[in-house]
Amino acid sequence: MTPRSESSGSHPKKTAGEKIPEQPTAAQQKSAAKKTAVPKQAAKKAAAKKAASAQSPAKKTTAAKTTAAKKAVAKKADPAKATAAKATAKKVTAKQTAAKKTAAKKATAKKTTATKAAAKKTTATKAAAARTTAAGTPAKKAAAKKAPAKTATAKKAPAKTAGAKTAGARKAAAKKTAPAQVVPPEMEVAVSPAVDAVDRERLLGGTHHDPHSVLGAHPVPGGVAFRAFRPYALSVTVVAGELRAELHDDGQGFFSGLLPLREVPAYRLLVEYEGTLLDTEDAYRFLPTLGDLDLHLIGEGRHEELWTALGAHPMTHEGVTGTRFSVWAPNAQGVRVAGTFNFWDGTGHVMRSLGSSGVWELFLPDIGEGELYKFEITRPDGSKTLRADPLARRTEVPPATSSVITSSRYEWGDAEWLDRRAQTPAHEAPFSVYEVHLASWRPGLTYRQLADQLPGYVKNLGFTHVELMPVAEHPFGGSWGYQVTGFYAPTARLGTPDDFRHLVDSLHRAGIGVLMDWVPAHFPRDDWALAEFDGRPLYEHADPLRAAHPDWGTLEFDFGRREVRNFLVSNALYWCEEFHIDGLRVDAVASMLYLDYSREAGQWTPNEHGGRENLDAVAFLQEMNATVYHRVPGVVTIAEESTAWDGVTRATHHEGPSGFGGLGFGLKWNMGWMHDSLQYMSHEPVHRKYHHHEMTFSMVYAYSENYVLPISHDEVVHGKRSLVSKMPGDWWQQRAGHRAYLGFMWAHPGKQLLFMGQEFAQGAEWSEAHGPDWWLLDPGYGAEPDHRGVRDLVRDLNTVYRATPALWRLDTDPAGFEWVVGDAADDNVLAFLRLDPEGTPILAVSNFAPVARQDYRLGVPEDVPAWHEAVNTDAARYGGSDITNPDPVKPEAQPWHGRPASIRLTLPPLSTVWLRPA
Repeated sequence: MTPRSESSGSHPKKTAGEKIPEQPTAAQQKSAAKKTAVPKQAAKKAAAKKAASAQSPAKKTTAAKTTAAKKAVAKKADPAKATAAKATAKKVTAKQTAAKKTAAKKATAKKTTATKAAAKKTTATKAAAARTTAAGTPAKKAAAKKAPAKTATAKKAPAKTAGAKTAGARKAAAKKTAPAQVVPPEMEVAVSPAVDAVDRERLLGGTHHDPHSVLGAHPVPGGVAFRAFRPYALSVTVVAGELRAELHDDGQGFFSGLLPLREVPAYRLLVEYEGTLLDTEDAYRFLPTLGDLDLHLIGEGRHEELWTALGAHPMTHEGVTGTRFSVWAPNAQGVRVAGTFNFWDGTGHVMRSLGSSGVWELFLPDIGEGELYKFEITRPDGSKTLRADPLARRTEVPPATSSVITSSRYEWGDAEWLDRRAQTPAHEAPFSVYEVHLASWRPGLTYRQLADQLPGYVKNLGFTHVELMPVAEHPFGGSWGYQVTGFYAPTARLGTPDDFRHLVDSLHRAGIGVLMDWVPAHFPRDDWALAEFDGRPLYEHADPLRAAHPDWGTLEFDFGRREVRNFLVSNALYWCEEFHIDGLRVDAVASMLYLDYSREAGQWTPNEHGGRENLDAVAFLQEMNATVYHRVPGVVTIAEESTAWDGVTRATHHEGPSGFGGLGFGLKWNMGWMHDSLQYMSHEPVHRKYHHHEMTFSMVYAYSENYVLPISHDEVVHGKRSLVSKMPGDWWQQRAGHRAYLGFMWAHPGKQLLFMGQEFAQGAEWSEAHGPDWWLLDPGYGAEPDHRGVRDLVRDLNTVYRATPALWRLDTDPAGFEWVVGDAADDNVLAFLRLDPEGTPILAVSNFAPVARQDYRLGVPEDVPAWHEAVNTDAARYGGSDITNPDPVKPEAQPWHGRPASIRLTLPPLSTVWLRPA
């Protein structure tokens, strides 16, 4: 029976060529056992004698076998059918059929050999044939020319074996054959090395899950089969030491050859294209680059360093340099890599599926940094989609969408900063934040140019931190980075990932912490990014009602899927560990927490308890916070959460009244304070007495969470007006109200956040297209002193704030705050004390009326001998009317506001005054 070609689905120890449908009879087994005992020398003599006497018939047999082999090759398109071989076998004589059956049975089971001499003859014939047909080396071609029978090189017909040779011809061929190895008896029946029809179709169609089992080099009966899939190649040659064997061109980019080797050698491929000869390693000879532990952790959703396992990583694997590509696509029929290195045709770069993990992997030798790539995914319906890498660590500059192979060589210089930041929790430390839209702060600047300017500017103003937006890659600049497509890649608009590292490092060296806006709530629907990544909902929820975000036209993450949670938790760690980010401001937390967020009745489904809480999102946020705080000391997470959710900044293991554990954030944006206070300031002063509660209500809940007071980009854009423009009155009153509000904000319990441009009272709304109006600070501009004065005030507020523990040590403790007067609505006056742990006070008094108030009496502690002004927002250097209290103010023994002593102050119009013990 003609042996079949090797199948990718066969057992590694038993090729298809070894499978014989007929089983030997008991008589045949007994006869074979007897003949096996014949001494080897006698068998050899018998074989030689029989070969000499049957030389003439052998020629006929050779011709018949050659014809049968050609027909077998022609029918190779369906190698699984044994009928083709049987039909061919019927055309030879009974004697020839018996000889072929004897040879086949000898090769597979070694139990049904009719005679030892016949078996030796078959072995010698096929060994000689294999030596003359394998790979077309010069030495082998010479041997083939001297052989009396017609032979074909591997280039012409790799699956054909030559006819029988004379003993002399076989010896001559053996001497001149290049490889020193000879075929061992146990591998004496050769199989076709060509890729069978089924595997060929799957490889061409991009649906093969295990290309390494077919391509590359594999031991088979008769030697080692080499198979290559190189579309558009003119030829492929195997090079192993002194051996050079050109493979047969099987068509459609497939090449194969059978070499009579005992084992797979170390080899390379010479691939000839039109005008180019490529000397390369074979990508399909390598073991997987991911181990069982990686796959186990990915499957469990617990791989905290997912970015080291998935994506594109330049590396040295088995002594060879190249790039490892890996991607999670569990619903894909197949995945291929396309990029600049293969002219965006991924046909020849088929990835393998690693078990049931859903991960596809391929190591490509000789591919390095800077190359562009995407994954070509065959969906379950057979259609194809070209996708950017979800874990790409670098991207093209938008609007281009390709991923870029990268690795970091950056050497950090911020070790001192990292050690220091973990010493004090954020809520017990000074924490004033300058929010920066990187692309428009100074339009046109790169990360490295920003590193030359931004740290000095922020340090000069006295801010402790910057908050950067946007950082992660996004396709549309007008989204301000809140519709992310590259969750692991800093936006390429301003430079490389290492350039961004340099910016962070420069800020740290200047003593400034770095926060970044992080967006785990949703992602855009771009068909080259995460949406239905492998043909089915994967990162988004399978339920369309749960997946579609009603406000932004985006898709919400499926927080209940462990691999998706892993993707996001690992992403949080990635920014903190790889880029030394000091804090994550988590965007749109409220939209994550509620199933009915912006949805009408009937558009959402209650949770298992019948409530509206998104339990999956709660679990994700708890896991993210617990993991970040455990792994990265000194980092703070900040929630942009606009509702009264209980326990946003409570520890995850502490259960609250609602029955939920805390979400575990370090700080929370106080959206209520922001809304109420800005609403109050927008009223005309004459009407403010009717809205006095808008300035005092925040103290009702001030200690329910650890708060940040945010005047962010959201409040000074798109019809909301800049901060100074929210103030009523003429230009002088607007600036005075602006300054008074900042003084009140810096003294209020909580941390401060101010968006760029508001530090110098920019009148125009912010636009990402042109950024702050820096020309307002040009000395040649007539109103420049007005704007510079506000900026000087911000600097002084930060300076005094950082030097006064009473303003930040007990931000989250009610013991750090005492009202002096909170009900003077008719006067538009607010006064309170801030205290440090030792009881040392600072007195803050705000007069939001446009008139000065002389001898305004306030109750104060009796143990302070005198007070003096630390800050007065009406000072002339800030652009005010310069009504101040220049001399120390001594308490009087007159009780006031429930206190045993009081002081009399002059309160400037539209101002805030800070006084501290003299």
